Amino acid sequence: MDISGRHEEDGEYLMVAAAVHARVDSARIRSVEGIGFAAAHEGPTLEATVALAAEAVGDLPAPPDGPIVAEGGEFYEEPASRVGLSFQPDFKYVESIGERETVQAAHHAAYAARDLLR
Repeated sequence: MDISGRHEEDGEYLMVAAAVHARVDSARIRSVEGIGFAAAHEGPTLEATVALAAEAVGDLPAPPDGPIVAEGGEFYEEPASRVGLSFQPDFKYVESIGERETVQAAHHAAYAARDLLR
């Protein structure tokens, strides 16, 4: 998952989260099962970004059967154990190339969706 728009523009925020449900191996995405989105006009606090990400995950066509994965900076370098309290089935930070590719796909989706909403 990834969030775009943590910066203020013209006095407001527009954060858009994208969650990509994908099947991956250690080096690549094997298939994309669905994408969920959520948007918010709140400022980029830890609580707001976690809630937005959880909403995007909840928007997936089917619940993921593996962990929710994000870059370490997505949640301000907070420990995965703290961030993970808001996600089911589990949460972790990127460990493999395949996971990084999935986060990159989510980044492109979130950026494009945010661009459409502006």
